[in-house]
Amino acid sequence: MSRRDDLEEQALKIIIDKGSDGILQSAMWRELKASSREGSRISLRLEAKNLIKRERELSKGRWTYRIFIKKRLIAIDSLLEIPCMFCDYTYRCELDGEISPATCVPLTKWLFSNEENPETS
Repeated sequence: MSRRDDLEEQALKIIIDKGSDGILQSAMWRELKASSREGSRISLRLEAKNLIKRERELSKGRWTYRIFIKKRLIAIDSLLEIPCMFCDYTYRCELDGEISPATCVPLTKWLFSNEENPETS
Protein backbone atom coordinates (compact mmCIF):
# COMPACT_ATOMS: atom_id res chain seq x y z
CA MET A 1 0.00 0.00 0.00
CA SER A 2 1.35 3.42 -0.91
CA ARG A 3 1.85 6.17 1.67
CA ARG A 4 -0.99 8.11 0.02
CA ASP A 5 -3.44 5.21 0.39
CA ASP A 6 -2.24 4.59 3.94
CA LEU A 7 -2.82 8.24 4.89
CA GLU A 8 -6.29 8.19 3.30
CA GLU A 9 -7.17 5.08 5.29
CA GLN A 10 -5.88 6.64 8.52
CA ALA A 11 -7.76 9.88 7.80
CA LEU A 12 -10.98 7.98 7.17
CA LYS A 13 -10.59 6.14 10.47
CA ILE A 14 -10.04 9.44 12.31
CA ILE A 15 -13.15 10.96 10.67
CA ILE A 16 -15.28 7.90 11.50
CA ASP A 17 -14.07 7.97 15.12
CA LYS A 18 -15.18 11.62 15.46
CA GLY A 19 -18.76 10.60 14.65
CA SER A 20 -21.49 13.15 13.98
CA ASP A 21 -19.38 16.04 15.35
CA GLY A 22 -16.89 15.70 12.51
CA ILE A 23 -13.37 17.08 12.67
CA LEU A 24 -11.72 20.25 11.45
CA GLN A 25 -9.53 19.57 8.44
CA SER A 26 -6.55 21.19 10.21
CA ALA A 27 -7.01 18.94 13.27
CA MET A 28 -7.15 15.90 11.00
CA TRP A 29 -3.86 16.61 9.25
CA ARG A 30 -2.22 17.34 12.62
CA GLU A 31 -3.36 13.93 13.90
CA LEU A 32 -1.96 12.35 10.73
CA LYS A 33 1.32 14.24 11.21
CA ALA A 34 0.95 15.46 7.63
CA SER A 35 1.43 18.89 6.09
CA SER A 36 -1.58 21.14 5.52
CA ARG A 37 -1.15 20.67 1.77
CA GLU A 38 -1.14 16.89 2.13
CA GLY A 39 -4.15 17.07 4.49
CA SER A 40 -6.11 19.18 2.01
CA ARG A 41 -5.33 16.78 -0.81
CA ILE A 42 -6.39 13.78 1.29
CA SER A 43 -9.70 15.52 2.08
CA LEU A 44 -10.30 16.34 -1.58
CA ARG A 45 -9.58 12.75 -2.66
CA LEU A 46 -11.91 11.32 0.01
CA GLU A 47 -14.60 13.81 -1.03
CA ALA A 48 -14.15 12.86 -4.70
CA LYS A 49 -14.62 9.21 -3.72
CA ASN A 50 -17.91 10.26 -2.04
CA LEU A 51 -16.72 9.02 1.37
CA ILE A 52 -16.81 12.34 3.23
CA LYS A 53 -18.47 15.73 3.04
CA ARG A 54 -16.76 19.01 3.87
CA GLU A 55 -18.60 22.01 5.29
CA ARG A 56 -16.95 25.41 5.35
CA GLU A 57 -16.58 26.82 8.88
CA LEU A 58 -15.04 29.85 10.53
CA SER A 59 -12.68 28.70 13.30
CA LYS A 60 -10.48 31.07 15.31
CA GLY A 61 -10.99 33.80 12.70
CA ARG A 62 -9.95 31.60 9.76
CA TRP A 63 -11.98 29.72 7.20
CA THR A 64 -11.49 25.98 7.25
CA TYR A 65 -13.55 22.86 6.64
CA ARG A 66 -15.24 20.51 9.07
CA ILE A 67 -15.16 16.98 7.71
CA PHE A 68 -17.92 14.44 8.24
CA ILE A 69 -18.22 10.81 7.21
CA LYS A 70 -20.77 10.51 4.43
CA LYS A 71 -21.67 6.87 4.68
CA ARG A 72 -22.98 5.59 7.98
CA LEU A 73 -21.87 2.24 9.28
CA ILE A 74 -24.65 -0.23 9.97
CA ALA A 75 -24.83 -1.95 13.31
CA ILE A 76 -25.31 -5.71 13.03
CA ASP A 77 -28.23 -5.54 15.48
CA SER A 78 -30.28 -3.51 13.02
CA LEU A 79 -29.96 -6.29 10.44
CA LEU A 80 -31.74 -8.70 12.76
CA GLU A 81 -34.86 -6.54 12.50
CA ILE A 82 -35.14 -6.76 8.69
CA PRO A 83 -38.59 -8.20 7.98
CA CYS A 84 -37.15 -10.35 5.19
CA MET A 85 -35.31 -12.46 7.78
CA PHE A 86 -38.56 -13.96 9.04
CA CYS A 87 -40.81 -13.58 5.99
CA ASP A 88 -42.77 -16.65 4.89
CA TYR A 89 -42.60 -15.51 1.25
CA THR A 90 -38.85 -14.93 0.85
CA TYR A 91 -38.58 -17.86 -1.57
CA ARG A 92 -41.15 -16.17 -3.88
CA CYS A 93 -39.80 -12.62 -3.57
CA GLU A 94 -38.48 -11.27 -6.87
CA LEU A 95 -37.90 -7.75 -8.14
CA ASP A 96 -40.52 -8.08 -10.90
CA GLY A 97 -42.61 -10.74 -9.19
CA GLU A 98 -45.99 -10.68 -7.51
CA ILE A 99 -44.13 -10.43 -4.20
CA SER A 100 -41.37 -7.85 -4.54
CA PRO A 101 -39.07 -5.79 -2.30
CA ALA A 102 -40.23 -2.75 -4.28
CA THR A 103 -43.83 -3.19 -3.07
CA CYS A 104 -43.26 -4.86 0.31
CA VAL A 105 -45.04 -2.86 3.03
CA PRO A 106 -43.13 -4.34 6.03
CA LEU A 107 -39.79 -3.71 4.31
CA THR A 108 -40.77 -0.12 3.47
CA LYS A 109 -41.86 0.53 7.07
CA TRP A 110 -38.56 -0.91 8.34
CA LEU A 111 -36.52 1.27 5.96
CA PHE A 112 -38.38 4.43 6.99
CA SER A 113 -38.08 3.63 10.69
CA ASN A 114 -34.29 3.27 10.32
CA GLU A 115 -34.10 6.55 8.41
CA GLU A 116 -35.86 8.33 11.28
CA ASN A 117 -33.59 6.68 13.91
CA PRO A 118 -30.09 6.79 12.36
CA GLU A 119 -28.31 5.89 15.61
CA THR A 120 -29.86 2.39 15.44
CA SER A 121 -28.45 1.68 12.03
